[in-house]
Amino acid sequence: MDDRKIKLLQALEHNHRISVGTLATMLNLTEKEVNDLIKEMEDVKIIQGYVTLIDWEKAGQNNNVTALIDVKITPQRDVGFDVIAERICRFPEVTSVYLMSGGYDLSVMVEGTSLKQVAFFVSEKLATMENVQSTATHFVLKKYKQNGIVFNDDKKDHRLVISP
Repeated sequence: MDDRKIKLLQALEHNHRISVGTLATMLNLTEKEVNDLIKEMEDVKIIQGYVTLIDWEKAGQNNNVTALIDVKITPQRDVGFDVIAERICRFPEVTSVYLMSGGYDLSVMVEGTSLKQVAFFVSEKLATMENVQSTATHFVLKKYKQNGIVFNDDKKDHRLVISP
């Protein structure tokens, strides 16, 4: 992949709302060239989508419960973990699925409206899937940083003042 595309992707990853004109200036390209590169990378699924990160707690809508679920599975012959991971991805409660190293095979992020709803998902849907050996659920109590964005970053200097 050429350097122009890498720099364009890095800029979009940092701020997907940056204008095409600004991107063109940053990359020393025309706006048409930037639009063409973006369209090309969207078509081949290098760019998968655009996301807005919202601090729901500040918005007064912190009703959702987020859980990280470690899942140990028995890999299937010829497909490994992929088939089970793809099945897990289809559940609407699931927001992310990662293949992991270590004691568990998959890390699954789930959102629900209550602890009970998430627990039901784990016990009735996830843990009962064929080839799932065990699960360990961790509930998120507070988000400090997500996707490189620090929540509640008040930019204050918290160092102690030292006087002579």
